[in-house]
Parts: sequence; structure tokens; C-alpha cells
Amino acid sequence: MNDPQSNESSNESANQRYNPEQSELSVQAFWRDNKSFEVSENSSKPKYYCLAMFPYPSGQLHMGHVRTYTLGDVIARYQRLQGKNVLHPMGWDAFGLPAENAAIKRNIPPASWTHSNIEHMKQQLQRLGFSFDWSRELATCNPDYYRWEQWFFTKMFNKGLVYKKAAWVNWDPVDQTVLANEQVIDGRGWRSDALVERRELAQWFVKITDYAEELLNGLDDLDGWPEKIKTMQRNWIGRSEGIELTFPLPAAVQAMADVGTGLTVYTTRPDTLLGATYVAVAPQHPLAKAAAEKNSELASFIEQCNRVKVAEADMAKMEKLGMATGFEAEHPLTGKPVPIWVANFVLMEYGSGAVMAVPAHDYRDWEFAKKYGLDIVQVVEPAADSDEACDISTEAYVSKGGRLVNSGEFDGMDFETSFNAIAEALAAKQLGEKQVNYRLRDWGVSRQRYWGCPIPIINCDQCGAVAVPEKDLPVLLPTKVEFDGVGSPIKKMPDWYNTTCPDCGGPAVRETDTFDTFMESSWYYARFASAGYEDGMLDERAKYWGSVDHYVGGEEHAILHLLYARFFHKIMRDEGMVESDEPFKNLLALGMVLKDGAKMSKSAGDAGDPQALLDAYGADAVRMAMMFAAPPEQSFEWSENGVESANRWLRTKLWNVAQEHLQAGDVPSLDPGALTNEQKELRRVVHETISSANDDYGTRIHFNTVVSSVMSLMNQVVKFEDTSPQGLAVTREALEVATLVMAPITPHICQNLWQDLTGGDINEAPWPVVDKSALKKTVIEMVVQINGKVRAKFETSPDSSQSEIEAEAKSLENVEKFLDGKTVRKVIVVPNKLVNFVVA
Repeated sequence: MNDPQSNESSNESANQRYNPEQSELSVQAFWRDNKSFEVSENSSKPKYYCLAMFPYPSGQLHMGHVRTYTLGDVIARYQRLQGKNVLHPMGWDAFGLPAENAAIKRNIPPASWTHSNIEHMKQQLQRLGFSFDWSRELATCNPDYYRWEQWFFTKMFNKGLVYKKAAWVNWDPVDQTVLANEQVIDGRGWRSDALVERRELAQWFVKITDYAEELLNGLDDLDGWPEKIKTMQRNWIGRSEGIELTFPLPAAVQAMADVGTGLTVYTTRPDTLLGATYVAVAPQHPLAKAAAEKNSELASFIEQCNRVKVAEADMAKMEKLGMATGFEAEHPLTGKPVPIWVANFVLMEYGSGAVMAVPAHDYRDWEFAKKYGLDIVQVVEPAADSDEACDISTEAYVSKGGRLVNSGEFDGMDFETSFNAIAEALAAKQLGEKQVNYRLRDWGVSRQRYWGCPIPIINCDQCGAVAVPEKDLPVLLPTKVEFDGVGSPIKKMPDWYNTTCPDCGGPAVRETDTFDTFMESSWYYARFASAGYEDGMLDERAKYWGSVDHYVGGEEHAILHLLYARFFHKIMRDEGMVESDEPFKNLLALGMVLKDGAKMSKSAGDAGDPQALLDAYGADAVRMAMMFAAPPEQSFEWSENGVESANRWLRTKLWNVAQEHLQAGDVPSLDPGALTNEQKELRRVVHETISSANDDYGTRIHFNTVVSSVMSLMNQVVKFEDTSPQGLAVTREALEVATLVMAPITPHICQNLWQDLTGGDINEAPWPVVDKSALKKTVIEMVVQINGKVRAKFETSPDSSQSEIEAEAKSLENVEKFLDGKTVRKVIVVPNKLVNFVVA
């Protein structure tokens, strides 16, 4: 059979027969007309739920979308070919700040902008040929979706899992909204450029901390998750064992600020307690405020701190600044006075807003003490048998492996012994107790922006916060609104927010904050399973589909989205709506699509234009190039040249070769027992391809190697020029296998080829089975060495004996020449690899 790639012009008529756009649109129409990917729960096939993280409808797809949804589609199509009932839905994460900003910029309602984008992006997704069940499509901005989110929130409210409290936030005084840390740039609002303030606002919180232990322990059972992602979640939850203890305050200090009888702090290093030389409080702490009333310099410092974004991630690199309050606390064990400082590295929203500082044994505390001339007292030294260096004049000694010094009755104790002894001493004074703490904090779900799900709470002066009754849900978000660029329009709509209290019937006002959009994405996977259900959040179909069998998405969602979804799932389980403990069995966390070493983004103008590539080369070529570029978990540099190469291979090495074969006419049934060695060799490559595809698709999830193995197979087919009846039969098997194996990646061309080769629908085809007998090699290549230097190569049967191999090797002309006149001292035969003659 001729190589069509070496003489492409000779196959011009065949190339013309393959028109990607015409072919792909025709195939997509066939799928649509036959509802090929719509599934029901009434199937005898085993269920398989494949889901890729749904997109924000920004207006157009970028190459990151193409990668994510192609990977998900490949998994779904492979599992469908395995004979499973596959749910593969798609929807839209449609609320959020970008739509609101676009509305302000373009002077159009966010709802109109969002739905227009959804329509355009849906067309692009359909053009890429993804096997989505569009009958289950949802958009989180639609009332029939967020109604049940509101209902779920009221359930959590009634269970005591929801509360409202004052919290410190980043506040933009011009846009009059709370900003996420990422929206504060050099201390200014990302859109208004106004100096951001730290402001205390009443916010709604969900008690995710009630599930902290279960969320942590559940990670041990997620065998299908990358260890890296599980580690990130463990660190975020941050379980620690320590002691909560109190530094008593003098009565005079207590009288100046509403702080109770003492400053409560939490420490995981009680062994260093005798080395605590100061206590630091957050700039927003009541003690700091009280001290600032009589200290204008301190008041100015606190105001400065309130204008700087302070996120936990920034702590390590920021300059540590502070001022003394003039107040003192008492050391809980010694009773000695301990100065109280205000420090910019203490966050009010973490713990009590106060920390004990041990400069000798904490890098940050040491740096601060050196800067302000505070005492540094060493209370831990290296163990006697340790070779650790310890010079607290140059740096803190932070090891837990030492022994206590300068600690009175606790001297000489190791970490564990002193932990328990100091805990007992504090308990005896009623000033401390052991406690398990979590870094995880309750989830703040309030947002002061407009384009989001209204929080279903009514605020009444008599009754307080009251959940909206189920019969009054959903609380509809007005869609006909006008923006003046300042604040949320619904906060200026008394006709909307004025209402009556469901409990007492008196005048009341609706909550005008909206939900964090993570609320919508935390349960959408379950709603897909209950699509269209009007009488509840979920129905029995959610139990049929159970946990998502394979979840696909970007690594940037490793913590918050996945953690919140796991949390929601456990509450839904407790409410009897789902039966499993976890939402996602297997997780495919994707690396980034890069350009010049940086993540491609639309904001930077370099996200790639899939539409232009689709128009030029077709969906299959785009999909194939993206899958061939790198394994899913790896980031990679995207090059459009790969799409052109993929298109050329599909035309010349798959389509044209198959069409040329079909011109030979009828092909007899394959008879494995009547094959020549050459025919057996091609068949061996065919079944090795199936075997490796099973591993690559089903276990390794490395689709680049699927493509490379099919390329190797097709190279063998091109070289195979046997047009005998059994030669054609082996070729037919090879082409069918190549078509089936490539079908999840390039479904359009494979749908057409399968129709040409078999007359059937490839979506209904059974996956090929490996014939283990075909895997036996009929010919092996042996290398011949003389004193370790390669002199020749030859092919032989794998059944040849050692003596036969030696004889065949000696008979080779180039071997005879080097053996002539030499004495063979030894012959080394490595089975199936080489023969080495050791001569003198």
C-alpha cells in the first residue's frame, strides 16, 4: 500500500472527499437528531457520571476551555464505548462580578449580557462535538435553579448551620462593595483605584467548621484524587493540637475595653510558654481601639493598617510593623506583666485576634522583637545528643526536638512531656485547656454586589433574622435594573426590599446581600442528576447517579470549590438527598495552557481563538492537537502548529488510507490460524494498540500516548502491502481498531469512517477485545556484537533455540569477517535481544 503522506498530491481526490466542516456538521446533526447522548435512569447498563467543571459565560471559549472539555469528553466517550450508561451534562456558572462590571461598562442589564454569552458559547461547544446531554442544561442565574439553593440555605439556617456576625473586610469606598483580596492591588480597588479600607460589616456565614474533622478524614478515602490536591486541602483545613490559654488582664484594662477578664490565645507550642515576652493583637482588636483613644500616634497607625490588604498569604513577605498599647497582661503561669502590642501581622478574623509571642522560638516573633527591642528569652535548647545549632542572638530556634530550660519546674522536659505538664498547670489555674483547632474558618457567603442569588432572609426589628418561608421561594432577583456605577441597585429599590415579617406580620426588610457564587457551584453536579425536577432540590435520580465517577477541572480549584462542594454533599447526605459521603470519586486536576511561560488569559489578550482554528482545520484536529500536546496534569506551551499537523495526519494517514482500502471491495472474515508471519506481525501491533489504549484511557488517563500508539499502528498499515484475502482482512481489523481507539478523541471523522467500514453507528459499537494469542511476536530482531561492538542485526523466530541463534548469527557476512582467524572464548545470548561473541 502506498504512503499517501509521501505523495499527497496523488491523493488529491481523496483529500477533497474529506471536508472537516461539512463532515463534522453532518455528524453533529446525526447525533442531535438521534439524541445520541441523552441518557435516562432506565438502563440495564452500569452507570457512569462524567463531569467537567462548568464554565462562566464570559462570551467566548478559550483554549483552557477546549482542553478541559475535550478531556472530559474523551473520558465520557471511552466509558460509553465500554458499554456504560454515561451522564455527561453541561451548564453555566452564570452569576458573578464580571457580568455586573460588563453591565456598567456597556449599559446593558447583566441578565441580557449573560444569556447572550451563554448562547454564543453553547454554539462553540456544540461545534467542538462534545457529547453533552443538553437536555439537562442549567444556568445558575435562572430562578428554577437558585430557588433550591435558597431553600437549602433556609434548611441550614433552621439547623443552626448559618449565622450572621460582624467581620473585617476589604471595603471600596467608591464602589461601595466588599472586595476579595485578589481585587485589591497595591492597597487600591482594582476598578475604582480608591484606597481600600478595612471595615467591619455584618456578614452571613455557613458553619463549614462543624464538618472540619469529617472533611479532613474523608480525604483518606479519596483514592482517585491526586495526592497533591489532598495535601492542599489538608493544609487548608489545618488540624492542630494545642492549648487555648488566657493571659489575665488587670481590672483597669478590662474596664477600658469590652474584652472580658483576659486575652485568649491558642498555641501549638505550650513548651515555649515561659518564653512569651509580649502579646500581639490585631489593629481591629477592642484593646487596640481602646488604647488608640488616648494615643493619636497609635490611632494613626491603626488607620494605616486598615487601609492595607492583609491576607494570610501575604504575611510571610510583608514588613512586620507594630506599636505598644501601653497595656499589660499577666503571664498565666508566672503572673509577671507582659506588654501588649498592636501588630499588623495579626488578623482579627483568625481566632481571637491575639497571639502570644515567643521571640526565641518563632521567626516572625524574633524579627518583631529585634525591630522594637523587646525581650528574647530562650526556654528550649537542643537535646544533649543533638548536633543542632542554636544561637538566639542571630535567629530563632524553632525545633520541637529540644528540652526545656529557664522554665522552672518544667526544665529538662521534652516537647510531649512539657505539653501535658503545662496543660495540667494551666487547667489547675483555670487558665487553659487542651484543644483541637483548625485553620479552616467558617465560610463567609455574603456579597454586596447585585448579580447573584438573593439571600433568603427577612430582617425584622421584633423577630430578628427570619428565613423566607418555602412557599415564598424563590426570592427573585430583579433583572430590570439600572446601574449608576456605585453599589448594588437592589439596595436602592425599596419596593423590592420592603416586606412583612413571616413570623409577626410587622414591617421588615429583605436581605439585600447576595450569595458568594461558590454557593451555586457547590451542588450543581447533583442538580444535573435531577434536571427539571420542580418539587424539590433533588429527586431519586440523584441517588441513581450517585457520586461523580470522574470530575475534570483546573488545579486552581483545588481548595475552595472542591472543599465547599464536599461540605454541601455531606449536608445533602445528612438530609437524605444523596447516599454517598463524597461528591467526586475520581478527580483529574489539569495543568495550565501556557504561552511564553505564562497562563493564557483573555484579559491579557492571548487566550487563543478556537473559532479560527475550527474554521480552518475542523474540531477533530483541534481536539487531537490538544490531547497530543501533553498529559492532562502537566502544564504546556500551546502551539497552533499542532492543529495543522493533526489535520494533515487525519486526512492522509487515517482517512485516505481507509478510503484506499475500501476501494479493494469485499473483505473476507479474518482467520487467525491461516496468517503469514507478516500478517501476524501487523495483527500483533493491532492488539498491542488495544491493550495500551485500555491502560491509557482507563487507568493512566494519558491521551497523548493513545494518539502516538495509533500513529505507530497506521505507519505499519501504510507499510503493509499485502492485498491477499487475509492481508485485506488484517488491514480491515487494523483500520477498525484505529477508528475505534481514536473515536473518543476525534469522534467526527471516526463516525464517518466507522459507517464506511461497518455500516454502523460507532456510538453503539463494542470496544475491541485484546486477543492475547495475537500478542506473541512472530519475528524478533537480534543484535550481534563482537567484543561488545555491534557488527550486525538479523531477524529470527522467538522460538529459535540458543544454538540456532548462534548459528544464524555466525553465518552473517559481516560477522564471519570479524570472526575469521579469531578464537571464540565465550558466546553470550540475551533472549530476544542480542548475541555477543567474546573473541581473542
